Amino acid sequence: MENKRLVSLDAFRGFTIAAMILVNFPGDWNYVFSPLRHSEWWGITFTDVIAPFFLFTVGVSIALAYSKRLEAGNKPQEMYKKLFIRAIKIFMVGMILNLGPSQGFDSQVDDFGILANFSWEEVRWAGTLQRISIVFLVCGLLFLQTSWRMQAAIGAMVLVLYSLAMLLIPTPGYDKAMLEPGVNLAAWVDQQLLPGKMWRGTWDPEGILSTFPSIVTGISGLIVGRLLLTKQPIEAKVKTLLFWGFISFIIGIVLTWNFGLNENLWTPSFVLFTSGMAAMILASSIYVIDMGSNQNWAQFGVVYGMNAITVYVLADLLAIIFYYLSFGEHSLNAHFFNAFTSIGIAPKVVSLLYASIFVGINFIPAWFLFKRKIFIKL
Repeated sequence: MENKRLVSLDAFRGFTIAAMILVNFPGDWNYVFSPLRHSEWWGITFTDVIAPFFLFTVGVSIALAYSKRLEAGNKPQEMYKKLFIRAIKIFMVGMILNLGPSQGFDSQVDDFGILANFSWEEVRWAGTLQRISIVFLVCGLLFLQTSWRMQAAIGAMVLVLYSLAMLLIPTPGYDKAMLEPGVNLAAWVDQQLLPGKMWRGTWDPEGILSTFPSIVTGISGLIVGRLLLTKQPIEAKVKTLLFWGFISFIIGIVLTWNFGLNENLWTPSFVLFTSGMAAMILASSIYVIDMGSNQNWAQFGVVYGMNAITVYVLADLLAIIFYYLSFGEHSLNAHFFNAFTSIGIAPKVVSLLYASIFVGINFIPAWFLFKRKIFIKL
């Protein structure tokens, strides 16, 4: 397994991206099953685990890929430039996507195709790809410079300090620490330091302070990647991963007694709960896919996973055609939704069916790239 690519990791990453597209592009946002929505504040849904699962795979992938480069004779100093360049590219692509209609950018285009009344105050600087870029950069540097024990210590320290700050430091203007939306310390930091507009007006779910514990999610992936690189038999690795994943999962539940599960704040309980869950799912995937005799059923995830960020970006671009361009009086998603609800199919079922078809549409270019062995690394 040391020299063999983990098909299970590619599949896990790919199914995660497919799930991200599924929840991001329903047929109608007014009709969505509750598991396919983010929790409003406290608690967790299926949708809430998608982002941490992806950041977890970022950490695992860094450990596996960069170990091979180091074994090939590359020095850490030689890898810094590529690390920074890739992080910047991912961040910039996220910024470009934030200029699109799916991100609520309000400036209009004039007759010459130029943005009219453009203002940086209208642009959202935070976002999914921006957070991925930061986690990738920090985790890459940590992997090249520190041991797994140091990474674990740094991760624990970040979670402790973040908890103390959120639970003990009063939000300026209030006489106590606040955890409610828009008035907590993380929201206050965003209001002071985050340029442009925020996703929720007065705060952003991918803001500055909550990015620190999200880096710990990436670190958990780094540690798992280190485990997978050991010379233990694959069966032992799976058992160890299941054990420690379960321990992390349980600790995450215990921590909810003091600081509950909250994706918007990316609470320490959320980090440990989702990282433990991701570790157990990855262990199960290794057992079923890499140790099993039949990998065909995982091919869908592998195709998505080999160009994960590219497909994510493509989905956002295709959404302009499917959601924002009018064909007749309505957009394509509205035509689809109206046609099927008019014959008596439940609106939420139609909305989910449309989202599933959109996932399939994005699979076509992913399959094209995969068959031609084109793997785009932003």
